[in-house]
Amino acid sequence: MRELLRKPIWPLVALLLLNLAVTPSFFAVRVQDGRLYGSLVDILHNGAPLALTALGMTLVIATRGIDLSVGAVVAISGAVICTWIAGSPDPASPGAALAGIGLALALAVALGAWNGFLVARLGIQPIIATLVLMTAGRGLAQLVTDGQIVTVNNATFSGIGGSALLTVPLTVIVAAAVYALVALVTRRTALGTLVEAVGINPEASRLAGVRSRSIVWTVYVFAAFCAAVAGLMISANVHAADANNAGLWLELDAILAVVIGGTSLAGGRYSIAGTLLGALTIQTLTTTIYSVGIPPEVSLVFKAVVVILVFLAQAPKVQALLTRRRRRDEAVPPAAPPAAPVEAAPAETSAAETTGTSR
Repeated sequence: MRELLRKPIWPLVALLLLNLAVTPSFFAVRVQDGRLYGSLVDILHNGAPLALTALGMTLVIATRGIDLSVGAVVAISGAVICTWIAGSPDPASPGAALAGIGLALALAVALGAWNGFLVARLGIQPIIATLVLMTAGRGLAQLVTDGQIVTVNNATFSGIGGSALLTVPLTVIVAAAVYALVALVTRRTALGTLVEAVGINPEASRLAGVRSRSIVWTVYVFAAFCAAVAGLMISANVHAADANNAGLWLELDAILAVVIGGTSLAGGRYSIAGTLLGALTIQTLTTTIYSVGIPPEVSLVFKAVVVILVFLAQAPKVQALLTRRRRRDEAVPPAAPPAAPVEAAPAETSAAETTGTSR
């Protein structure tokens, strides 16, 4: 929490206040049918897939890598589970949903291992290695669904995207639990330091005894796992698998959330709390675009302008300029008080001085 408070939270606050000005009931939250509803709840619920994807991307970037295939993995995981459920003898049974979930997660782990193999073992640049799966993955999802939107009607599977626990949406609970677990493992053990060491200098870390290749391999597997869970959430929320649009451009939003959160693209430094803040900012910005009535054809332009303003405000040169101006204002001495008026000499003294002078 202390790390989160140190992050620049003003873009998120500004967006929330803008929504409040446009929609006075924006902060209203109600309980209906045992579940919380409201704009703030929608931001958390709809932002959970992005937050999970960005979390995996954070660890990948911390090792000086990048994963462009997470959007394709989202599409693949949704395509696999919906096709499995639709093709099972009893599509409404919990067993079909659980088997499909296990199959989708296992396939995602295999795809993450493939990315890790290309990067850690073969030494291919991460952007090139993951670009292969980014291009081929969505085609693979199309093959799984035969180019169709596969719809399912399974209560167990739909519960991932629509159920609630103690009135809180299950997607929010899952995302919060994964964040808490990763923060505990990476900040309370040596794993976080090893990840940062690999990101600073992989070869030096290897010579120092750190299994840098295993760490790089692991973070790519974890990123694919997080993307698969996000794909399950997205598909369960709409009860269907759309291989053409599910997770489209999600990898770019994940990278953006990571950068807004303060993680260095050069590796060696990352912030889990900052990534969560960045994901919420991106999702709130998306909600703002819809709430203020911006046409869909210019929504990406509005989004780009806001992101540029955020990055300009966080740029080191802009920060240094603002700091110098603030110090210069503080160094200016206060204005001198006005001089007191000179009192006139008494009349007698003036007369005596006048007399003495005449003598």
